[in-house]
Formats: sequence, C-alpha cells, structure tokens
Amino acid sequence: MTTDANAPWLIVGLGNPGPEYAMNRHNVGFMVADLLAERVGGKFKRAGKAQAQVIEGRIGPPGPANRRVILAKPMSYMNLSGGPVTALRDFYKVPTANIVTVHDELDIDYGVLRLKLGGGDNGHNGLKSMTKAMGADYHRVRFGIGRPPGRMQVADFVLKDFGSAERKELDYFVDRAADAVECLVIEGLERAQGTYNS
Repeated sequence: MTTDANAPWLIVGLGNPGPEYAMNRHNVGFMVADLLAERVGGKFKRAGKAQAQVIEGRIGPPGPANRRVILAKPMSYMNLSGGPVTALRDFYKVPTANIVTVHDELDIDYGVLRLKLGGGDNGHNGLKSMTKAMGADYHRVRFGIGRPPGRMQVADFVLKDFGSAERKELDYFVDRAADAVECLVIEGLERAQGTYNS
C-alpha cells in the first residue's frame, strides 16, 4: 500500500485516562506514546475538539526519511477510542494507512511484538471501536501481555497493573516497541516486521 510521502502519520497509543489506570496492562499503548513524546521532545496537550491529547513533531533522520507525526492518546475510554482517532485523522488529513495504533495483545507472550496492517480486533475493545469508526486498514503494533493466569477474567487481567516480575523488563519492552513504531514509520512495515516480529 503506497501513501503520500508528505502525508503526516498519526501514532495512537491506546489506554484509559486517569492515574488509577496508568500502570495497567491495558495502558501499555499510553506508555509507548509517552516514551515517543520524550523522544520528539514534546509535551502532550489537549487537541482542540477531539477528545485526545496530542503532540506534533518529527521523527527520523534529516532528509527524505524524516516524517511528520502526530502522537495521540485518546482521552475517551478504551472502548470509545474510535471517535477521537477519527476526529484527529480528519483534522490532520492523515490517510488511514498512515495510522499506527499501539495496543496490548492477550494472545502474544509478554513483551513480544507483532506488527501488521489491518486484520480483526481479537476482542480488543479499543480496536473494535476504531475499526467500527474508520475501517480496519490501519497499522497495529501489538504488544504481548500474555493470557490471564488460572481462572482470572480477561477484563480483570488487563485492568491490573503489570506484576513485579514483569515490571523489571517493562522499560526495555516499551523502549523496543517505540523503536518498532519509528522503524515502521520511517522504513515501512516489511522492514519493521523483519526486525521486530520476534
């Protein structure tokens, strides 16, 4: 899929707003967005009419590989992410193929990344909302969180904080996910998949 080389990219970290959710497994998309914000040297601010926080910046080396990006964290709740993302897409005139969403993924082991374009929502309410609002043809950076232990309900598991053992490696995995987003935007999906689809 080819896109206009000058079109901006919209990088969306999925999560729930509020300090009580900050370290939840479901909020790993926010964690990656926060790290990318540090890298571009910006601070999130409220986006006009869209229910989201955004930063505009650039990533990549100077020259033709440099990309204009809008980093976003929807401030709705996870299951309403589609509205804010669609509003940002329309406001910034971003082709749907230039949208990258970073989200937690139950069916992948903890810390493992999988990058893809399009596909189903696998029961993820944030993706479900986005796909309903604008179709499925956006990029996903899927961050594995593994399955809940024993008989724990999925909803309880994703809304729990990462465990102490997981937290020891969390910074490393978040850093790697941010690298994967940058590689996808600068070098394309195939290159990023080859490097990060471990």
